[in-house]
Amino acid sequence: MNNWSVDEEKLKKNPQKYAIWRLGQIVNFGLGNERINEADYRRYAEDVVIQDPWRKKYLDLLVYGEKNSN
Repeated sequence: MNNWSVDEEKLKKNPQKYAIWRLGQIVNFGLGNERINEADYRRYAEDVVIQDPWRKKYLDLLVYGEKNSN
């Protein structure tokens, strides 16, 4: 992935911020054949910005199941 607006090398120095940013990129824009890491989603679900509320609900349903989705 090439992102012209973010210095990825600088961002990689903070692994938590990088993981949140990367997860947001994958969820919001897709990155080809890359998949969302479930462990990362569980860890950072509250911190990642997901632009589409229905996409967030769907991901929560897949990861947490029907009982825990909002």
